[in-house]
Amino acid sequence: MTIHSNRRAFLKGTGAGLVIGVMLPAMAKAQQKSGAMAALATDEIVEGTFAPNAFVRVAPDDTVTVLIKHVEFGQGTYTGLSTLVAEEMDADWGQMRATSAPADVTLYANTAFGIQGTGGSTAMPNSYMQMRKAGAAARAMLVSAAADRFDVPAQEITVSNGVVSHEASGQSARFGELAEAASQIEPPVDPQVKDAKDFALVGTDVPKVDSRAKSDGTAQFTLDVYRDDMLTAMVVHPPKFGATLASHDATDALKIPGVVKVEAVSQGVAVYGENTFAALKGRAAIKAEWDESGAETRSTEQMMADWAEAAEGDGKEVTNKGDAKAALAEAATTHEVTLEFPFLAHTPMEPLDAVVEIRDDEAEIWMGCQMQTMDHGAFAKVLGMPQDKVTLNTMLAGGSFGRRATGDSHFAVEAAEVAKARGKGATKLLWTREDDIRGGYYRPLTVHKMKGGLDADGAITAWDHTIATQSIMAGTPFEMMMKDGLDPTAYEGAQELPYAVPNHRLGWAQMESPVSVLWWRSVGHTHTAYAVETFIDELLAKGGKDAVEGRLALMGEEQAREAAVLKRVADMAGWSGQKGFGLAVAKSFNSYVAEIAEVEDRDGEPHIVNVWCAVDCGVAVNPNVIRAQMEGGIGYGAGAALYDAITLGEGGSVQQANWDSYRMLRIGEMPNIEVSIIESEADPTGVGEPGTPPIAPAVANAWRTLTGERMATLPMVPIAQV
Repeated sequence: MTIHSNRRAFLKGTGAGLVIGVMLPAMAKAQQKSGAMAALATDEIVEGTFAPNAFVRVAPDDTVTVLIKHVEFGQGTYTGLSTLVAEEMDADWGQMRATSAPADVTLYANTAFGIQGTGGSTAMPNSYMQMRKAGAAARAMLVSAAADRFDVPAQEITVSNGVVSHEASGQSARFGELAEAASQIEPPVDPQVKDAKDFALVGTDVPKVDSRAKSDGTAQFTLDVYRDDMLTAMVVHPPKFGATLASHDATDALKIPGVVKVEAVSQGVAVYGENTFAALKGRAAIKAEWDESGAETRSTEQMMADWAEAAEGDGKEVTNKGDAKAALAEAATTHEVTLEFPFLAHTPMEPLDAVVEIRDDEAEIWMGCQMQTMDHGAFAKVLGMPQDKVTLNTMLAGGSFGRRATGDSHFAVEAAEVAKARGKGATKLLWTREDDIRGGYYRPLTVHKMKGGLDADGAITAWDHTIATQSIMAGTPFEMMMKDGLDPTAYEGAQELPYAVPNHRLGWAQMESPVSVLWWRSVGHTHTAYAVETFIDELLAKGGKDAVEGRLALMGEEQAREAAVLKRVADMAGWSGQKGFGLAVAKSFNSYVAEIAEVEDRDGEPHIVNVWCAVDCGVAVNPNVIRAQMEGGIGYGAGAALYDAITLGEGGSVQQANWDSYRMLRIGEMPNIEVSIIESEADPTGVGEPGTPPIAPAVANAWRTLTGERMATLPMVPIAQV
């Protein structure tokens, strides 16, 4: 296989052509290299020229390649961002290509984070104007080149489906024919982008640019990377979180045919094989002793009790509007709930993997990397090389849901240590699904304690809420995003209610454990949406109010978009407050989603029959991608809510291992889903995560109306029955 080893070589690509850069927004400008914006010919990158964080390449063969700074792991980033470029260029969709940009924060920073990385449903919002301007600049330069060739005024030239034409003279040329000449033209500093009314591709279901390659097997994932003399490595990890290696015996492992080497690393014991089977067999033969003095030895039951006790207090103050405690004391009716949420694993289809090749004075890595800046730095530090001597190739990845975006770059560190211990040559580090499910970096175990008050007329007067959970950001580079010791990922979605409640208090009790935690698809919204939307449903029911009308009555002008998706989904489902129907509304990552679930009781367990979903995510760049993300988020969230939990047994060992004990929603359990997208002229917002938060509370609310039973502990189906 051919992999371009650096940006310069990559840009040289297919020879002469045109590469277009785009201006960086203010947050990223501080990190860019100096120089004036210029067109970059693919055969040479002149030192000191402007090095932007996104490019469009027009090759002589007429293809338009978009360099994407965000990882593509199934969320449709390649297609969405390429659509923006094609739209502004007036290109033919068939000539569009997409590939990963090199790992270089000075060029490709995500301006939402200040680093190169993907997450928080930011890919489209972050790159929306960047890629449009890149396409518009490319178009302007091609038009200018055509005007010179045709000897006509540029304003008389039109572009359609990748052809630049001058109708009066009958002259025309394709992009590839003009690329070399266009590369010599100074690009516009602030190219004019289209008015939304003139969009031809944006808002249509153009086919995904990567579907064919993924279907015919030509798409390259990390597992597809094979280098000369490559060894496959697997690591024996501690059985408990916080435990460390005390000693090991590799005698039996080294007797297994194909096992080449065994080395201790900081994460455990690395076993190197000539192939995957040898590495697996060798790993199973390792005898290891562990120091558990710093390990988590509590069971899930013990931890949940500790978290629940902390939730009884007030925690650190997050929100304090009015006087919730006084209002509770004066309320005509009060209502209390304690909600328990387990640890959750991500279980993407492709487990973690990486290939590291060490050469004389440089190294090259292939990995489905989600946080390039952090992982790139980690590789360089562990390998003891300058970062410019370490090339990180971002591969296609088979899902993530947050798993590949660790604050401590633990997998990059492990891959680098394993490769360094092996020495010169290529080493592929593989994790099995069992490694990943037992390896931590879970959605945190969380307990919510909620108290509400109503007056004699059934109006909600008080809302008192404490959340007990671990911090995802503390102790990582993301800690700088915490303010006053508060981690917003712990309570996002609960600090500001979409409902007018005069007295509202929210507190966060920060819990501690060696169990490693991480953002999971939609992060804090995974549990706060459940807490807020099931609690408001119960308070409205106690006040004798309809779940839809009651919510709408509590929404003001600032919640117009929440109200719009709620009204749309109620119309879609034919809402009449019928039993077995439940709803939830959630704003996350600046997108607004309302869902209604229809649930049946099948042998005492919820079965989701239908789901209606309305989403407002601003301009719908590719409706098919949006629908797919809503459907996927609903299925993912529903499976987790119904069946999933990572549990620690007595002594702290993880009890789940694979999809037999930590199971996904099965095909026969997938509900019928109807998605409606609200038309909008607002800038696009994220869709990778916002479909997930509303589904669990919608199902819980439906179940309560059907059976009268509150789902206070997740998963909804007891683990023993899964």
